[in-house]
Amino acid sequence: MRIAILNKDRCQPRRCSHECEKYCPRVRTGDETIVFPEGGGKPVISEELCVGCGICINRCPFDAIMIIGLPEELKEPTHRYGANAFALYGLPVPQVGRVTGILGPNGIGKSTAVQILSGALIPNFGDGVGNWENVLQHYAGTALHDYFSDVADGNTKVSQKPQYVDMIPKAFKGKASELLDRTDERGILGELIEKLGLSPVIDRNISELSGGELQRVAIAACAARDADFYFFDEISPYLDIYQRINSAQLIQEIAKDKAVLVVEHDLAILDMLADVVHVAYGQPGAYGVMTYPKGVRIAINQYLKGYLPEENVRIRPDAIKFEVHPPRVGSDIATLVDYDSFSKKYGNGFSLETDGGSLKQGEVLGIVGPNGIGKSTFVKILAGEVEPDEGKLDLDITISYKPQYIKPDVSMQVQYFLRGISRKFDTSYFQSEVAKPMQLEPLYERDLTDLSGGELQRVAIAACLCRDADMYILDEPSAHLDVEQRSMTTRVIKRFAENSGKTAMVVDHDIYMIDMLSERLIVFEGEPAVRGKAHRPSSMQDGMNKFLANLHITFRRDEDTSRPRVNKPDSRLDREQKASGEYYYHNLE
Repeated sequence: MRIAILNKDRCQPRRCSHECEKYCPRVRTGDETIVFPEGGGKPVISEELCVGCGICINRCPFDAIMIIGLPEELKEPTHRYGANAFALYGLPVPQVGRVTGILGPNGIGKSTAVQILSGALIPNFGDGVGNWENVLQHYAGTALHDYFSDVADGNTKVSQKPQYVDMIPKAFKGKASELLDRTDERGILGELIEKLGLSPVIDRNISELSGGELQRVAIAACAARDADFYFFDEISPYLDIYQRINSAQLIQEIAKDKAVLVVEHDLAILDMLADVVHVAYGQPGAYGVMTYPKGVRIAINQYLKGYLPEENVRIRPDAIKFEVHPPRVGSDIATLVDYDSFSKKYGNGFSLETDGGSLKQGEVLGIVGPNGIGKSTFVKILAGEVEPDEGKLDLDITISYKPQYIKPDVSMQVQYFLRGISRKFDTSYFQSEVAKPMQLEPLYERDLTDLSGGELQRVAIAACLCRDADMYILDEPSAHLDVEQRSMTTRVIKRFAENSGKTAMVVDHDIYMIDMLSERLIVFEGEPAVRGKAHRPSSMQDGMNKFLANLHITFRRDEDTSRPRVNKPDSRLDREQKASGEYYYHNLE
């Protein structure tokens, strides 16, 4: 089984010599394996005649062609967007009373699956235009038959939370209360506002809300509708761990008598939230496969290992690994800089106090704490962008800073943007250790303003590491990245710090990313929007114990993969760890 994919955005037939057709061996023998339509246009590749030699792939000057061999079991796609276009195999199965999760990379067909389940897209099984009669006949005798029967009759109502909440201000003008009032079909808006902590922002304009506030408004709007099927596309971006847990608990309450489908890349939250998980694999932009539902622990562990035994498919060459014990910082590591305690107070009443500390060369420090507690103020003071009120900072170091919210302020191709930042962009080290693993090469000729949230995030991370500096500060680099990209970003930042001897500080709410990345932690405590306290850098064990104690949750290590897992509240292990003061993880020894 072989499929041919043509990336129509990259294909530029007017700017090439039709190399794919010219050098195809089957075309040279007289077959119409690759045909350009009369009057111009993009080529059509015959999958039946293609022998998979790969010559067209290598000859195409725009890397627009993919020829992919599929397992024989994947005979018929659930939906295909046309000849040489993306194909989806399989569908997730919504179940009333359960939270169904989807775990997989971006561009793998999750949004296509949701469009089909909502009735906005009728699956065509790879042939022309779909119709409900064929769909019901295809799924006769399966759990999806009754579901699609209701969808076809218009008896299923869907409520959907979009992935990119920063697009909401472009679609709606007005106050948050006005937006939420329109969606309050269940009469529970007051309860949702209280659970999600939206009272302080309810009377503000949508255009004035931060990313985290927009995310919570979007979750509330989706939950407030009276629907049969709820779809939440990434609830974690811009939310701190407290807000993520609250949102997860809210979604679990909805799922008591409704069908809920969740796409989430924060594995700790997905592990806590979902009852079953469909693993999505394939090649982004080319094809995607949805597995049958698996238990949440089994699905996440198989995904991390990169091998699905039931399907006998390897989805990744290397496993994503976690350290069993937190790394220790040796006493022989040189100190980059010592900083004294300082404080900052704003006119709105918020105040930040910090303990003094030291930063080591070549280490990665994680920064954890709730939103609105002063983390961004802290790094901006270190970066010299903000002056403290008390305590003098004379660090005498240069700092490269990636902000939390990224908006392209220029219209420019990615390669010229990065090249304009530093000459390091053209070095072999940067290309091999940063650009290639971050998958930036396909983006080089794209304009910054045309990038998706995840693509823009990867460019911003690379831009931060591209600059010449003594210390690199990255504020929430995990936002809009899938699990694969988060793992690769973690590896890139860690290796960059080690190889260059530079210090990196990472502010993030993804516990998995912090666990894989950090050698020490700076923990923030206090009352959001009122006061914050930054403690001195501490070991991972001490820092996570302090942080998780404030959350009143405990983590254990999975026996199979050593990944952190949230213990169920008041479970035996939860009670034991709280009694011993070991909130971070239970020793495996």
